[in-house]
Amino acid sequence: MTDPYEALVHDLIARTEKAVENVAHLATDTDITFQVNDIVDAVERDLPADYPAPTTGSATRRDMIARMARDILSGEMYEDGE
Repeated sequence: MTDPYEALVHDLIARTEKAVENVAHLATDTDITFQVNDIVDAVERDLPADYPAPTTGSATRRDMIARMARDILSGEMYEDGE
């Protein structure tokens, strides 16, 4: 059985990757510089109303998405933990 938390993390990563790709294409097409918060906003707009948010710790869902976006943009998301 798949851990529901792990499935949620993978879903949020996939949604963030999609938003990064869409914003990158938009930036290329328009020559407009976008910020990480623009990616976070794109992910948040695409989430269902009942999408879970963290219930422990001080990090918000927006904080988590921003970190994922930065890790995707830097390539750190795809480095194998050597």
